Amino acid sequence: MTTSIPAAETLTPERLRAWAWHKQGLDGSLEGKSSEDVLERAGWARSVGGANPYLTLYARAGTSREQVDRDVQALKIHELPTARGCTYVLPHHDFAWGLQLGTDAANATFKVLARLGVDRGEITLLEDQVEHALKESGEPMDPKQLRDVLGDSVRNLGEEGKKKGASTTLPTALGLLQADGRIRRVPVNGRLDQQRYAYTSWGLPPSHLDDDDARRLLMKCYLGWTGGATLKQSQWFTAFTVAQSKAALTAVGAVEVPTANGDVLWMLADDVEQLAAFEQPEEEQIQLLAGTDSLVLLRRNSADMFADEDKGKSVLGSTLALQADLPDHPIFDRGRIIGLWQYDPGAERIAAWTFAAATAAVKERIGEVEQWIGQQLGDFRSFSLDAPASRQRRIDALDATAKQSM
Repeated sequence: MTTSIPAAETLTPERLRAWAWHKQGLDGSLEGKSSEDVLERAGWARSVGGANPYLTLYARAGTSREQVDRDVQALKIHELPTARGCTYVLPHHDFAWGLQLGTDAANATFKVLARLGVDRGEITLLEDQVEHALKESGEPMDPKQLRDVLGDSVRNLGEEGKKKGASTTLPTALGLLQADGRIRRVPVNGRLDQQRYAYTSWGLPPSHLDDDDARRLLMKCYLGWTGGATLKQSQWFTAFTVAQSKAALTAVGAVEVPTANGDVLWMLADDVEQLAAFEQPEEEQIQLLAGTDSLVLLRRNSADMFADEDKGKSVLGSTLALQADLPDHPIFDRGRIIGLWQYDPGAERIAAWTFAAATAAVKERIGEVEQWIGQQLGDFRSFSLDAPASRQRRIDALDATAKQSM
């Protein structure tokens, strides 16, 4: 069957922004859905010890932090290392093949140890000892507890190791075990937005997919999550080579779709048909998202999300549309970035700057997210080491820029 491709001139930046917004379920279409359903539709939520996974689920489905934590505990969703070796929160049916995609990154860490004189047999023995210790304990153990139990089996790699980011042999063993699904990392206090972790036995069955099939599956999911992406954008997320990317695109029957601005998007055939009939919503749809939200991060294309008249906007001397990653969290309306925000826990408020005067809908959503953060999170960290003091300069800058814009 021949796929009818929309005329390039109809695929304007405005329409494609609204299309991606719809594909991400930010238009209300995921309201009330389960955590697994949201992550299956919108994509895996980037987790770096920050609050993005919570806001990902709250913005799309209205999910409470407590429910997310229960879902993590019940293994309906879980934080795992996957594409590019980065950690994301995945739905349970993606655990095995998602881990498979991160195997190469886990094995790469051993190459550093090999240059420090550590052979594979030593790490294999340490892996077995870690597994035994966790099974004997019956309870999660943090790295310090494991080092205490394992004693000299964990080798200190000295100053040379520190320079190469490998102080001891334990992290590599833990990473390899986690990549195999033999152990899993769990947050000490049950929350995803912190940096203290322990490890527990797991024994996840393997995916039974070969690597080509795993890459094919990721490409299919990725194009579904984004609604279409350039080859370069897909490679950034997947870390596939050009040959691997093209093979996966062919395997999923992806279609090349030219756009009004000259980009060529690869899309799933079903999405091409849906896009042809897609109509941009007329009413405001306001969301406050994290800078690492899937809408922004999957294609790392925040510059495309600014209207032409806003591309020169700057904060602290940096033009926003020229930066690969946003310095603050974005405020959106139907896929267009209309402002930035940060949370000020000392004042229990959101510091926000909107490029134009805030509408009633914008003010209402800011108030809702502000209340949600205060009541359920206490703070909104971008990553594990993000602290109120470290972001005060940006809070002050947003406040100052907002006043100048009045």
